[in-house]
Amino acid sequence: MNGIEQLPAISLAKVQAAAPSLVSLYKKAGASIRDRGLEGLRAAVYLVLDRSGSMRPYYRDGSVQHLAEQVLSLSAHFDDDGIVPVVFFSTDIDGVTDLMLGRHQGRIEKLHQNLGHMGRTNYHWAMDAVIDHFLDSGSDCPALVVFQTDGGPTSRIAAERYLCKAARLPLFWQFVGFGDPDDNEFVFLRKLDTLAVPATRVVDNAGFFHAGRNPQTVDDQLLYDRLLHEFPTWLTDARASGIIP
Repeated sequence: MNGIEQLPAISLAKVQAAAPSLVSLYKKAGASIRDRGLEGLRAAVYLVLDRSGSMRPYYRDGSVQHLAEQVLSLSAHFDDDGIVPVVFFSTDIDGVTDLMLGRHQGRIEKLHQNLGHMGRTNYHWAMDAVIDHFLDSGSDCPALVVFQTDGGPTSRIAAERYLCKAARLPLFWQFVGFGDPDDNEFVFLRKLDTLAVPATRVVDNAGFFHAGRNPQTVDDQLLYDRLLHEFPTWLTDARASGIIP
């Protein structure tokens, strides 16, 4: 790559002008990107947020809003539109919206409050919404999907099936767990992270890390390192398999 290609999609100056509160996060995201040799990568970034009933405390204390700001700051390096598509889910799809650079402050909590009843946990509907959005966009760039949840899905068979089918698309699913790390609810997410290749999916298209009971206390730099931990390997494997042009 030449110097121009290695520039972030949105410059530091533009972030300072549009969203000064995100400058520190933007710089930390950039450090993790450089450490993994991802400078100049162009990719879409999605955010999927759990609205099952047990998630209520994490909306109330700002943990979900903080994650959204971390993801938006990361996206500014990869995508020049300054927008992260957001899918809220519980039993079904609760809502789909965009998080925009400069119009992000307090937005997640406001949207959450307007979405009504918080139901159960069904991953596959949210995965379906992301897949549809990506296909409708016509993009040939890869996509990083940050998928936050505080437990396993009601329909585990459907979630596993969707993940395996989606392995043929240029989508990498990075699952982020909120809650007790010893909770058996997270056994399924660890299983998704280790599904066999190529027996069940053409490439390893998922990662998982646990942010604990107090996600806001996780160091920002550590969070970015974990979000991007498996992403470079997937990019290499997806290119080798022809999933990414």
